[in-house]
Amino acid sequence: MYEERNSQDSPGTSPSAGETVFASALSEPDKWAIFLDIDGTLIDLAATPLSIFVPPTLPEDLAALSRHLGGAMALVTGRNIVLADELFAPHLFPIAGLHGAERRDASGAVDSLVVPASFEQLKRDIAEEAGAWPGVVFEDKGAAVGIHYRLAADRKADVEALMSRFAPSAPDWTLQHGKMVVELRPARASKGKALEAFLQEPPFKGRVPLAIGDDLTDEAMFETVNSLGGQSIRIGSAGTQTRARAFISSPAALRDLIARVAA
Repeated sequence: MYEERNSQDSPGTSPSAGETVFASALSEPDKWAIFLDIDGTLIDLAATPLSIFVPPTLPEDLAALSRHLGGAMALVTGRNIVLADELFAPHLFPIAGLHGAERRDASGAVDSLVVPASFEQLKRDIAEEAGAWPGVVFEDKGAAVGIHYRLAADRKADVEALMSRFAPSAPDWTLQHGKMVVELRPARASKGKALEAFLQEPPFKGRVPLAIGDDLTDEAMFETVNSLGGQSIRIGSAGTQTRARAFISSPAALRDLIARVAA
């Protein structure tokens, strides 16, 4: 279970506290490594994964943040690497995609997962059933699959039941619940393990980690950085049940902090 934290009974967990933590890390750029989720963290959530809006200045602002940290900035996301790269072109940042199932290190080397034919068939079967529900969005991520019900909130139980029924057919995959989405992702992966892998390599090695995310899928990152003596920030309101030690109120607030580095 997550540790319950809120601004009344735990010091340092107000939205402004996260901004202080972030600014403190930037004041010691040779000490810290920063790990950022994308959806709901750097960019605002949207009705569907393809309808998100990336502010035009964000790619360059992230590049400036990376330079400030000597390259010790990585993206850790549920998106696959190819789609995530499209969001921030022309920059190719170190990144863990599909919750860590695939990863590109700072040298550009990519570790990916081969998808068996059986999982491809399973995805087709899921898509066929989910397609019967208006507003439910099927997302093929390659080595993972997600069903979004943001446009059909009344289908939450149906989506969860469908994915739970198919999960035993993919023993090397595991269910992952998120904000209005249920995924089947590779069981070997987690954002926490991806973060640990980065910390074994330059330019991340020897640095203190700071992880920023917004969802259940980011709790593994928070747990890892907390155990390593780092800092964890959740995007959202203080009082949310989380392992994160501080909060920043919104993706827009985080983008503003990053833009200050670029300025």
